[in-house]
Amino acid sequence: MRSIGEMARNSGLGVSALRFYDRAGVLVPAWVDPVSGYRWYGPEQLEEARLLARLRRAGMPLADIRLVLAGWSSADTDLVRKLLQAHLRRLELGLSDARTEFSTLRALLEHRENPMTSLRTAAVRLTVSAPELAAALDAVRFAASTDPELPMLGGVLFDIEGGALHVVATDRYRMAVAQTGATGNGGPRVQVIVPVPLADAMRALLSGEEPVQLAVDGDRVTLETGDRQAAGQCLDHDFPDYRRLVHLPAGRRVLVDVPAFQEAVQTGPVRTSEARKQDGVTCDLSVLKVADDSTVTICEDGDDDQNQIAVNREFLRHALTAGAQDQLIVEFGVPTAPIAIRRPDDEDTFSILMPVRLEN
Repeated sequence: MRSIGEMARNSGLGVSALRFYDRAGVLVPAWVDPVSGYRWYGPEQLEEARLLARLRRAGMPLADIRLVLAGWSSADTDLVRKLLQAHLRRLELGLSDARTEFSTLRALLEHRENPMTSLRTAAVRLTVSAPELAAALDAVRFAASTDPELPMLGGVLFDIEGGALHVVATDRYRMAVAQTGATGNGGPRVQVIVPVPLADAMRALLSGEEPVQLAVDGDRVTLETGDRQAAGQCLDHDFPDYRRLVHLPAGRRVLVDVPAFQEAVQTGPVRTSEARKQDGVTCDLSVLKVADDSTVTICEDGDDDQNQIAVNREFLRHALTAGAQDQLIVEFGVPTAPIAIRRPDDEDTFSILMPVRLEN
């Protein structure tokens, strides 16, 4: 294993940068000495650290870096390539150094071995509760991407493993995960990406209380309820490793009254700036912090508290609505880490929102 000093010398990242990426949950050490707090990194993390150093020199935002590292670790070269291309298209002038770094990354991708084994080869047929699947789709649908440059995110992931069906959607700036029970899968894990229009058609069928049948056969997925069905082709892409992306640094958990909090977000102070953009679109920000009495407050523009976290206000409102509860847990880590919104009675259904950096 490498010490943090050795990792800094070998990767091109400074010691302070490695500490920052640890706190942000981007590159977490393999082991931390519980007595001294000293960080140690595994051999396989050097490649990730060098990749991270290149991406940061190229100006890629942390939201995209998380997906690149997830795709890199799973050999999802299609996702990595598309993320690199999308970032290059958003760059304007004066980024010749960044283009050099991306050229190197493309060369590395050409020689990358051990491609990811597809999880779409098995055929399965499941029985799922209609109300539970409807609730799962409602909990994640808001987070699906509309970016044509990243088609693998323009759908809802159905991840079938054992007796559980995980439903996941992300657009890089937010991610939503829900779980429902399923019976009938005795084989290996299967993943398919259901295009958003097909996922919406499936949701429209889930109005009853009777169990429904979900079938996956190669690249085709079918939902049957009674004499009705919704069926179509899955997206021919690999979804990023969401299980890695949802491992967040430990934070402070606050129980909020959802109607009151929604009203505070809707009517509270908003910060808007051309410098605070996501996918090139200016967004309104709600700046949050936890008060001394463990309530979440919306910060005024002059508040310079170091622990405040800025998030896209529209995304926050969507996440609160999708939580479908009168009370939700809002979990805060460090200001550079995502916030999580969880149901008190269901830890497997949650959403995370990436913070937006505040300009000084």
